[in-house]
Amino acid sequence: MIQAIRALVAVVSIALLASCGGGDSSQPAPSKFKTYSGPPVTQVVVKKGERKMYLVSGKQVLKSYDVGLGSQPLGTKVFEGDGRTPEGMYFIDRKNPASRYHLSLGISYPSTQDVARAAMMGLRPGGDIMIHGLGPEGRALVKQRRDWTAGCIAVTDEEIEEIFAMLQPGVPIFVYP
Repeated sequence: MIQAIRALVAVVSIALLASCGGGDSSQPAPSKFKTYSGPPVTQVVVKKGERKMYLVSGKQVLKSYDVGLGSQPLGTKVFEGDGRTPEGMYFIDRKNPASRYHLSLGISYPSTQDVARAAMMGLRPGGDIMIHGLGPEGRALVKQRRDWTAGCIAVTDEEIEEIFAMLQPGVPIFVYP
């Protein structure tokens, strides 16, 4: 009987800790929204072959990140569902604070040329290409393989928080093979 009561107390204690976050409730949870007060990012450079992304101000690299790409990382994106990350010059065109991948920044794919290339094959070019974090889904997939997205550029959740603060819509992004 005493063992049953101890087990019940342990379960209730664990449940209470879990429901309260298990920590000091006087401290607010850290925000995923960071601030940035450094030099403006004037361009983003992605080198797919190196799996690297660089945030650049003028001619100075401010930060670099290891990245994951689409599940078929070689070659440029041609059509919806090909698993490739686009190559070329685009722009950061939106910010998504409610992304299922923690946070995300939109890339202006497809361009007019991308649409025409896919149309010549009777296909759709796809869209919704982003720089994003992992989120729960990505954390599971990245354990299986580095390049797991549908054509996006993935970084860790902590890194996308930093990138999200540093980048604004309108910044050009150059994606190289």
